[in-house]
Amino acid sequence: MFDTLSDRLSATFKNLRGKGRLSEADIDATAREIRIALLEADVALPVVRAFIANVKERARGVEVSQALNPAQQVVKIVNEELVSILGGETRRLRFAKTAPTVIMLAGLQGAGKTTLAGKLGLWLKSQGHSPLLVACDLQRPNAVNQLSVVAERAGVSVYAPEPGNGVGDPVQVAKDSIEFAKAKVHDIVIVDTAGRLGIDQELMQQAADIRDAVSPDEILFVVDAMIGQDAVNTAEAFRDGVGFDGVVLSKLDGDARGGAALSIAHVTGKQVMFASNGEKLEDFDAFHPDRMASRILDMGDLLTLIEQAEKTFSQEEAAKMASKLSSSKGGKDFTLDDFLSQMEQVRKMGSISKLLGMLPGMGQIKDQISNIDERDIDRTAAIIKSMTPKERAEPTLINGSRRARIAKGSGVEVSAVKSLVERFFEARKMMSKMAQGGGMPGMPGMPGMGGGPGRQKKQVKQAKGKRKSGNPMKRKAEEAAAAERREQAAQGGAFGLPAQEDKNFELPDEFKKFM
Repeated sequence: MFDTLSDRLSATFKNLRGKGRLSEADIDATAREIRIALLEADVALPVVRAFIANVKERARGVEVSQALNPAQQVVKIVNEELVSILGGETRRLRFAKTAPTVIMLAGLQGAGKTTLAGKLGLWLKSQGHSPLLVACDLQRPNAVNQLSVVAERAGVSVYAPEPGNGVGDPVQVAKDSIEFAKAKVHDIVIVDTAGRLGIDQELMQQAADIRDAVSPDEILFVVDAMIGQDAVNTAEAFRDGVGFDGVVLSKLDGDARGGAALSIAHVTGKQVMFASNGEKLEDFDAFHPDRMASRILDMGDLLTLIEQAEKTFSQEEAAKMASKLSSSKGGKDFTLDDFLSQMEQVRKMGSISKLLGMLPGMGQIKDQISNIDERDIDRTAAIIKSMTPKERAEPTLINGSRRARIAKGSGVEVSAVKSLVERFFEARKMMSKMAQGGGMPGMPGMPGMGGGPGRQKKQVKQAKGKRKSGNPMKRKAEEAAAAERREQAAQGGAFGLPAQEDKNFELPDEFKKFM
């Protein structure tokens, strides 16, 4: 969503690099480029004005003028101001002192509230809670059925006493759900309310009645991040009519310009709390302003990457793999079965393109990342599973006839099998070296990066002395000139200055300021 904005900001900062000092013109030109980038990203005009004013004021201050690298300081200022307009610190859910905690979802029709209820339920379940989804959207056709299906996929309970499709009282359903949750020991109630195609009095009144009936601890306003400026207008109208405590951005993986995400927290004064960035129920997480700003500026999002890895990878399994790689056998205990297991765990973390996109600097090769074929992992898994257990344990047994059999079994070319085995040996060798503390191979002389003790040093050839001329007359002239130079050096001072004191000698003006 922020690709265009990231590209423009990266190009702007590129022009600053290499400048030892920033002039007033440089600051104005940079601010102009940032303003254009934000307006093109559909960020609200009041937000752009406040953002640019803060950046220009700080860029003219001491922190940039006295910095060794002014360009880096400007990037730092822009990063901090981006974090500020995105809401500052991460906003956490408020839980009730006595269960159940009631969370009410509200927003326009089509914003993705029902699917988001399932995503939020799954996320809370992974946090150790027992959520209950409540079907209070009784107007939209099949809304109740959709919520039931989403709840089943998420593995959470649902309360849907009314069939919907225009039948039933949503306010009464919401009120009854609280007693039901207490009886069934659910500590969180997520109320899915009806949406409309636009702001109208009926929507506002129904939302207000449900709010008064259940007294929610959190009212979350669900916004489709792809609808641009209208999202901000809708949020303001809803804030004034019903009120809400936080914002949830849905469809953040879309290709719209993303101005809503950058504007809504600043305009409404309510922070973005969650973001949905995919179609799967797992594509949902808390919104971190600092991490989002870092992604926009192509600095990566390593914290989210680490969190996803911690959720997916087992500590026990990781320790087991590490011991195999660091064994005295040079990693030969690490088999193709282990390789397949590691690959499948990486696949559980999500799309390879998304994972690579969280690394710093990946914006420069985003076209290559977007062209990654996710099915390559499936093909690799098919090749490994077409091998016998003995071949997976000892890939050196795979000869020409066995390669042909494996290729036929996995539906690939023979060259693909050969390539996989060769890449496995190379990967095992590299991982083994790293696990044993050798660092990355092929980088001698770098501490912690391999090439340390144990590598043979190259023999340094001694430099030959200056060659003498074979002509006796020429050689005699060269020796005389060398003797004269030695005599002058003995009489003179350092740097070729006269040894005796010269009272009239003065340093040039450009050197005086350093003395």
